[in-house]
Amino acid sequence: MTESFFRFDHVSFQYSNGTKALHELSLSIPKGKKVAILGENGSGKSTFFKLLIGLEKPTNGEIQFLNETLHYSKKQLINLRERVGFIFQEADNQLFASTVKQDILYGPINLKWPYEKIEHNVSSAIQLTELEDLTERPIHFLSGGQKKRVTIAGVYAMDPKIYILDEPTSSLDYYFSNQLTTYLDELDDGERTFLYSTHQVNLIYEWADHFIVFHKGQLLYSGQRDALFSNDALLVKAHIEKPWLVKCYETMLHEGLIQQQSLLPRSMGELMDLVKGRNYTTAEAIDEKRLRTT
Repeated sequence: MTESFFRFDHVSFQYSNGTKALHELSLSIPKGKKVAILGENGSGKSTFFKLLIGLEKPTNGEIQFLNETLHYSKKQLINLRERVGFIFQEADNQLFASTVKQDILYGPINLKWPYEKIEHNVSSAIQLTELEDLTERPIHFLSGGQKKRVTIAGVYAMDPKIYILDEPTSSLDYYFSNQLTTYLDELDDGERTFLYSTHQVNLIYEWADHFIVFHKGQLLYSGQRDALFSNDALLVKAHIEKPWLVKCYETMLHEGLIQQQSLLPRSMGELMDLVKGRNYTTAEAIDEKRLRTT
């Protein structure tokens, strides 16, 4: 059985103004997975994240973190937030220090780590997010994309085991939107878990290995990519665009240019292999090929 960081058991949440944001939500967040969180605006994604980091408490139901029920004591919340890093959709809600380096330093210093560890983690975070030339730049002089990179560096420097990214590419250009998943892949050690909320399905399709879909505060889907992106009715209901790679595959299949596969192609390389007649018809064969090319 796959270990879980979080488990939601019939969790509902209602805001003080009467808005019902989540209804009877039951699911697990597995360890070591790259999880895409999908759904239209207002579907409950942001509320879900607030519950994960203890900013809100369920109206009904129970949340477990590492198999322990959350009771929201000060000690428990400190333990939770040392392990869970949150990257806000709006960077200005997360940045408050005078300069780039001071902001990245803030989290590790508050964890009271040894000086050498703090310097190592902060230096690594700055290099990872390509901020070397901006370390002394005042925060208010940064562009939106630069601010977002600082928030990513600040979370990375704290070395969490869970990364929560709420629409992280909202202010990033094309290069850094694609570079973000590269950053995350470098952090992926098989133990960390990533939860990535986005409307950019084409960006997340190849990267994620688990998909969760919310719709009007309810869990509509939780599972692997193939069952999700082969279900046209579910995609229409959730207002999710079908990835262009899947569209290409289905068009080529309809035109008789390629043969039916048991799994959808995950990358352009796999699709081109089908065009060239290199068919991989089983999950085992595809996994074997991916291992050979990584």
